[in-house]
Amino acid sequence: MLLAIDCGNTNTVFSIWDGSKFVATWRTSTEHQRTADQYYVWLSTLMQHSKVAVDIDAVIISSTVPRVVFNLRVLADRYFNCRPLVVGKPDCALPIAPRVDEGTTVGPDRLVNAAGAYSRHGGNLIVVDFGTATTFDVVAADGAYVGGVIAPGVNLSLEALHRAAAALPHVDISRPTGVIGRNTVACMQSGIFWGYVGLVKEICARIRAEYDAPMRIIGTGGLARLFEQVETLFDHIEDDLTMHGLTVIHQFNKEQE
Repeated sequence: MLLAIDCGNTNTVFSIWDGSKFVATWRTSTEHQRTADQYYVWLSTLMQHSKVAVDIDAVIISSTVPRVVFNLRVLADRYFNCRPLVVGKPDCALPIAPRVDEGTTVGPDRLVNAAGAYSRHGGNLIVVDFGTATTFDVVAADGAYVGGVIAPGVNLSLEALHRAAAALPHVDISRPTGVIGRNTVACMQSGIFWGYVGLVKEICARIRAEYDAPMRIIGTGGLARLFEQVETLFDHIEDDLTMHGLTVIHQFNKEQE
């Protein structure tokens, strides 16, 4: 079975793929000092608790935090006796190479999202991922990643407000009851919520105009469904898009052997 690992700036997700479905998924905070042994103790404990008896013989990693990759490589080698594929490294081939400016390094998460979205929906897509950053990835008709947009993430914006303005409290993002807030928390929540609705709509509209072709919008990330409650921002929402993309890239590399 395949262990797919998606390491983001805030959280790291571990999913086990049996070839047709994910049999288990777990999430932990991203900490670069965590050792391979600590990862294994945590992971094996959860597998036992969930009564997931699997024989992992392959590992694929996507990481936006380079410092954690070494210990994840050791985890794969020491405990699963395999050499992991690391998205973005020369030995990990992509189904379609990205078409960006020469010398540009594309984030592995964006390459994985492009592969996963193309696998499920074909080409001419905008993938909106609500993570630590809010990213917009443009997927061409043939599945290539061809560029996009990076904006501050929702929670990052809220945290910046709280840190920079002494009088503003820390608040959680939620759907406001109206646009006009009648207290400080409601004002902040309205600004963030409706501000990001406007951000998504405007950036997607401008991408479509510049791309000059019909495009579908795919939402992913934990907050996609929150924003979808009020506005029809997306044609589809994919909760496991990144993990699916990892299985697509792993299968492609397996077929190249």
